[in-house]
Amino acid sequence: MALSATLHHFAVQLADVDRGVYEDLELRVARHPSETLEYMLTRILAYCLQYEEGIVFSDGGISATDEPAVQIRDLTGRTTAWIEVGAPDADRIHRGSKLAGRAAVYTHRDPAKVLANYAGKKIHNAASIPLYSFDRAFIDEAAALIDRRNTATLSITEGVVYLDLNGTSLRTDITEQPLA
Repeated sequence: MALSATLHHFAVQLADVDRGVYEDLELRVARHPSETLEYMLTRILAYCLQYEEGIVFSDGGISATDEPAVQIRDLTGRTTAWIEVGAPDADRIHRGSKLAGRAAVYTHRDPAKVLANYAGKKIHNAASIPLYSFDRAFIDEAAALIDRRNTATLSITEGVVYLDLNGTSLRTDITEQPLA
């Protein structure tokens, strides 16, 4: 018998001071049985940190092979931003960068190891694709706080993430570096 996805609800007050984005978001996030809480949290952070009109989680979630974890579509349905999570392979990022013109990777893993996977690989426009990473202790602590229903306040100021998740306050720097 196949396991089904677990649905998590997140009521997020987003205040991205760096980009001037202030929104109240109601997110319903399906977590695939093989998806870790850390990956799901990173996916949610990527969604919030890239938030703009047209942003969506992929239809297939972690099992989608032809879509990124998060993408931004224009009014015609064309993908304008390809946002991967974790440690996607170079071919996915290459294809996404060519298709959308803008790509980014968010990881909850060791960024040096993620970058090492891309060394010598062909990735379209790799020098302009940012790899964003978070402190591992922050990800572990926040993931342990996730319930089926969650309330969060997420503030981003000068590259620092302040997260209040279900009554617990956490903070981390966002580290950004190019893929090449």
